[in-house]
Amino acid sequence: MSDQINTRRRFLGFGAVGGAALAIAAAAPLPAHSQDNAGDTLQRIRDSGELRIGVAQGEPWFFKDTATNEWHGIGWGVGTYLANELGVKPVPVETTWGNAVAGLQAGQFDVMFVLDPTPARSLAIDFPVQPLFYYAQGVLAKDGLDASKWDNLNKPEVRIGVTLGSAMDREVTKRVPKATIQRFPNQDEATAAFAANRIDAVALFHPALVMLQGRLKRGTVVLPQPYRVSSTSAGVQRVADKTFRDWLGLAMGFMYTTGQTQAIYEEYLNYRGIDPKTAPAVMREMWN
Repeated sequence: MSDQINTRRRFLGFGAVGGAALAIAAAAPLPAHSQDNAGDTLQRIRDSGELRIGVAQGEPWFFKDTATNEWHGIGWGVGTYLANELGVKPVPVETTWGNAVAGLQAGQFDVMFVLDPTPARSLAIDFPVQPLFYYAQGVLAKDGLDASKWDNLNKPEVRIGVTLGSAMDREVTKRVPKATIQRFPNQDEATAAFAANRIDAVALFHPALVMLQGRLKRGTVVLPQPYRVSSTSAGVQRVADKTFRDWLGLAMGFMYTTGQTQAIYEEYLNYRGIDPKTAPAVMREMWN
């Protein structure tokens, strides 16, 4: 774990006591059951001995190794860590990103990590207050292109690839209106254009760019300033009893501030053959 993570841990005063606090929180007596508390998720998880985690293929969040049928990724790593805190078994339940909310509503799984708390989703399911981690809008820039600031990219001679109609399309159009923005029907075509030197940069949120750079073995992942920051979270079924949601939020906050979430991310990058030192962190305090 990096010195920056250790420094942040000392500053916030977390250590062995923090880990014990998580265990105590998980073992604390739960409120008495009533009809209003019929959906007591945490008690049911304990009774079943399983934490059912929604998983959907998409790196670096979730990745299924077809040779072993084992799941990896930052979302799976966080889920495994928290299942261990609860003393239960992590169980993957395969879904899709588009069906994640419906799956939670139907009780098909207990939690889906790396699910952004959008206003629309928040009408249907619950999210903890504490974020899971942060990511920023970035670019995979060709060698020699100064992408340290958005203003440096706001030139007609700079060709930037985005997926047509995506959030990134809207953001890049707003930030660099003078650039030559090339819009592709999907990310694969944008990637192919970058590999063929038909564009100078690809714009995505930075963890996805890290995986792209790892596949192509070219370019540099840069977070241009000023940062466009987003946070992600974990979705849970909306029930009357909020014990599981609230514990999950406190646990995710503990993992973030002690650097455990960043360590899980770095572990996955190493697993995929990517040097974590070349990748922007998922702790925004480390970006500078």
